Amino acid sequence: MFRFPFKKKETIETAIQVPKHIAIIMDGNGRWAKKRMQPRVMGHKAGMDALQRVTKSASDMGVKVLTVYAFSTENWTRPEKEVKFIMNLPVEFYDKYVPDLHANNVKIQMIGDHARLPEATKSALEKAIQKTKHNTGLILNFALNYGGRDELTHAVKEIAQAVLDTKFNPGDIDERLISGYLYTNTLPYTLRDPDLVIRTSGELRLSNFLPWQTAYSELYFTDIAWPDFDEQALHEAIKEYNRRHRRFGGI
Repeated sequence: MFRFPFKKKETIETAIQVPKHIAIIMDGNGRWAKKRMQPRVMGHKAGMDALQRVTKSASDMGVKVLTVYAFSTENWTRPEKEVKFIMNLPVEFYDKYVPDLHANNVKIQMIGDHARLPEATKSALEKAIQKTKHNTGLILNFALNYGGRDELTHAVKEIAQAVLDTKFNPGDIDERLISGYLYTNTLPYTLRDPDLVIRTSGELRLSNFLPWQTAYSELYFTDIAWPDFDEQALHEAIKEYNRRHRRFGGI
């Protein structure tokens, strides 16, 4: 178990249970930039720095999977200039951040519908995935062009086709089988569902993020904008997680 650093006056360290899988809705980049009278795109750039900090901190603490909501299926409705900037971030991410993450044994993966992504975006992400595929540390799982309802629709179609192809009968369909048809099937089975979901910048909703996988996740909301979210903010979220009693419908 990870042990948090305590103030000098405290002499006893308390063991804290670290969530195996943390999912983050990285919200507030645009508002962060607007508050500083900067273009919205500068908030997304600062958000990449925050992601680097949080990923390394989570890795040091022993988190196994960090799934981050990078771009939703609904985000295409944003201004074209902003979307273009966001789509170029993986290119910058590969050049600026991947070498350091690779040195820290981080493994990069991606979930979502990738067909609509620009070729440069897909290429940069694929290079990051290939470069880190043999790493055995934290899995940094990008949800890119991801939508929860889109994921479920895709899974239902695949399962229906498999039944038509007589690969299995309708009576064989259970939660484990459905899980195998979701985008998160690339993760180890016991790590597919987040233990903790963090949303920054004050909004109190999941916004179509992992609806199946978060059925029993603990939810944590903070007013901190994503670019300002740091190691200490992550510690506070995990401390709050440790105050929860996860009963999964039991007593």
